[in-house]
Amino acid sequence: MPSAEAGDAVRAEMIRIIPDLRNFATRFVRDPNEVDDLVQETLVRGLANLDKFQPGTRLRSWLFTILRNTFCTGYHRSRREIAGPDDCISLRASVQPAQEWALTMREFEAAVLRLSPDFREAFNIVLIEGESYEIAARRCGCPIGTVKSRVNRLRLALTQQMGGLN
Repeated sequence: MPSAEAGDAVRAEMIRIIPDLRNFATRFVRDPNEVDDLVQETLVRGLANLDKFQPGTRLRSWLFTILRNTFCTGYHRSRREIAGPDDCISLRASVQPAQEWALTMREFEAAVLRLSPDFREAFNIVLIEGESYEIAARRCGCPIGTVKSRVNRLRLALTQQMGGLN
């Protein structure tokens, strides 16, 4: 459990990260109100689980993961919710079982693990952490064009491995 002083420093850093969270949230939702709701829910969950944050790791990445998971949870919940009359069960639309989504995610994770370490590093920096190509190039120690090429080839390879899923 972090000390009160360390907790205050983490909270201050969370505030500085809010613009990055908003930017990352626009990858999932377009409506500015939904972006605000997603970021707010992310911050609430982050603060509620602050004791689980590992000092020495990247707070930004931790919050991005919370944001992505919050979106996925909300998306699946909204797919199960049906607006309209509750009195007639026959009017309810059917919903794909959650197991299919879990299986697809496992297949996706396995496909990512089959990629070379250079591709996985570019994948994590650009697509998961939401960093710019410039930052990714610095962290990977290669030109920007190489990072762009890796990310593009990675997308193509994942699409092929996943059977053309988007």
